[in-house]
Amino acid sequence: MTRTAPVPLAVDEPGRRRLGLFTTADLTAAGVTKAEVASSVRTGAWVRLRPGVLITAADLQEVTRTGRRPGLDALAVTTSLARPSAVLSGASAAWVWGLPRPRSAASTVQLTDPHRWRRGQGWSMTRAPLPDDEVTRRGAYPVTTAARTLVDVARSWSEVPAVAAVDAALLRGVVTRRELEDVLDRQWCVPGVPRAVRAVALADGRAESWLETHGRLVFAALGLPPFVPQVEIRVDGRLVKVVDGWYPDAALAVEFDGQVKYRRPAFGRTPEEELWREKRDEDLLRSLGVQFVRVAAADLAGGRQALDRQVRRSLARPAPVVREFTEVPRPAGRVRTEDTGDDGWLARTDDRVGVSAGGSSRPG
Repeated sequence: MTRTAPVPLAVDEPGRRRLGLFTTADLTAAGVTKAEVASSVRTGAWVRLRPGVLITAADLQEVTRTGRRPGLDALAVTTSLARPSAVLSGASAAWVWGLPRPRSAASTVQLTDPHRWRRGQGWSMTRAPLPDDEVTRRGAYPVTTAARTLVDVARSWSEVPAVAAVDAALLRGVVTRRELEDVLDRQWCVPGVPRAVRAVALADGRAESWLETHGRLVFAALGLPPFVPQVEIRVDGRLVKVVDGWYPDAALAVEFDGQVKYRRPAFGRTPEEELWREKRDEDLLRSLGVQFVRVAAADLAGGRQALDRQVRRSLARPAPVVREFTEVPRPAGRVRTEDTGDDGWLARTDDRVGVSAGGSSRPG
């Protein structure tokens, strides 16, 4: 019986930088026989993702555990197709750029090719022009640029996810408004572009989570006055809190609350420590006359009228005459250092696998 073959080092090392992917062509070039490949797949040591594209079971487990399966599927498709002119686009490109995607986004790998339209199992390819300056490579991924990606998704996504994606890209500095406008100008006659134009116009670039973007849009829809996003509140020169929204005349802070920062607090704090820290900071600010309105996702869906009344009541209350705190708005594009937002916008995609913190590859 043919034994499971180890992945040759000449194949394994490049695979470390491609989420562990390797091909039968790579194996053949390294002298691995078809019988060895078949045996390794049959025993479960290797997993065949697509014809001619494989990964070890251990690497597949790691990629899945670390939430990088969309990238693995994308690399498997592009490797299998072997079309240099086809690049990842749409929701697949948004994942590569680390941008938020709606839960309804298709799991199908999306590609664009200037020469042909095709569809296969788990992937679809759109035929559309691809100017050289709208194509790039990010790690192992051939992909549309951030500006082209954002315009493409904004043409088809609903308003909130589209604006949230643009907000995230502007916040992280991976795109500029000028770059977005250049792509929009090129696509002036493409279906759905008016939706993309509106999404770009509504983006602010200071929201640090999908919930903050949604909240800003809901406040505007309710006719509430606009708040100042991302304001530092300092007491005696010490930064006490960065609030998501701020109404200076009423000394009213608006906080958009997701659960991630409590389930996975920053800097190794426990959920209990995070809640206690937040309570102490808010107790101090409330004692100095700062008001708080906390907004959860449910308030932006079925509870909008109650939220409207709460904010208006708070705005009507008198602010402290003497302020024992200072407020400093943060400029657009400045990323918080104490957290990464409620849905991990700031995390960057990583196409390495099986690499320890010290940089050494684990045994294959």
